[in-house]
Amino acid sequence: MFGRRKLQGRTDEQLLLMREAGLLVGRTLEMLRAEVRAGVTTLQLDTLAETFIRDHGGIPNFQLVPGYSHTLCTSVNEEVVHGIPGSRVLHDGDVLSVDCGAEVKGWNGDAAFTAVVGGDEAASPADRDLIAATEAGLYAGIAAMTVGGRLFAVGDAVEASVDAAAERDGRVYGVVDEYVGHGIGTQMHMDPQIPNYAVSETGPKLVDGFTGAIEPMVTLGTTDTTVLADDWTVVTADGSRAAHWEHSVAVREGGLWILTATDGGRAALAAVGAPFAPLTDD
Repeated sequence: MFGRRKLQGRTDEQLLLMREAGLLVGRTLEMLRAEVRAGVTTLQLDTLAETFIRDHGGIPNFQLVPGYSHTLCTSVNEEVVHGIPGSRVLHDGDVLSVDCGAEVKGWNGDAAFTAVVGGDEAASPADRDLIAATEAGLYAGIAAMTVGGRLFAVGDAVEASVDAAAERDGRVYGVVDEYVGHGIGTQMHMDPQIPNYAVSETGPKLVDGFTGAIEPMVTLGTTDTTVLADDWTVVTADGSRAAHWEHSVAVREGGLWILTATDGGRAALAAVGAPFAPLTDD
C-alpha cells in the first residue's frame, strides 16, 4: 500500500537549509500560541502567520497547494485537519489545531500543534488528556526513527503510545488512519507516505539524512471521518473532538534533529530517551 522504494537522504548542507525553513515554522507557531484567545478569528491567526513568514524571508507553502489560498489550516473541535481559516470566532474551551508550513530558499518545513482556547483552566479533562496523548504519540513515533530501522516503526510506536494512554486515562482514543505523514524537502509533500498507525508492512529502511513529517491525528471517539462541502475540512463522523500534532524531522547517524522545534527537539527527545543530533545550535 505504501511502497518500499529506497529512501534518499539529505546532505548536511541541505539539512541546514531545511532547518532554516523548519525554524521559521517553529517560530511562527510559537508566535501564534501567544495569540490564541477567545474573541480571535481563525482568519486573524492566518493573517498573523502569513505576515510573520513573509517578513522573515519565507513563503507560506500551503498557498502553493493547488486550490488552497491560506497560510494555516485551523481545525476546531470536531475538525481533524485541513480546516480553512475564516470568520469563525474562537471561544474558551475550543480545541484548536494549527497546522503551518513555510518554504525558505526552496526547502520546506511543516508542523502543527493543538491547544485549548483559554488554556488548561478552560479545558475539560477529556480534552486535556486527548491533546497530551496525541503529543506523546508524536514523540513516540519520532523516537522510533533510527538509521537502519524501518520507517513504519513510526506508526507502531504512535499507536502503542496512544493505546497506553487510553488505558491509563480510561478513555477511548481513535488514531485516524485516512491521513498520513509524508516525506518533506524541496516540496512540502513528498514520498514516502508515513502512516501514523500500525500497519502489517515494515516499510523501507531509514537512511542517514532522511527527512519526514510525522503527524498523528487522534480523536475522542471513532476513527471514521468525513470531508465537508468545502472539499477541505475533515471532521470526525461522530462529532467527537480531535487533536493533531506534527513535526518535520531529520534522521541522522548520531540521532534525531526536529527541524521545526525551536530548540531542535532537545528537550522533547531527552524526555523520551532519544538521541539528539543537531548540525547547529540555533
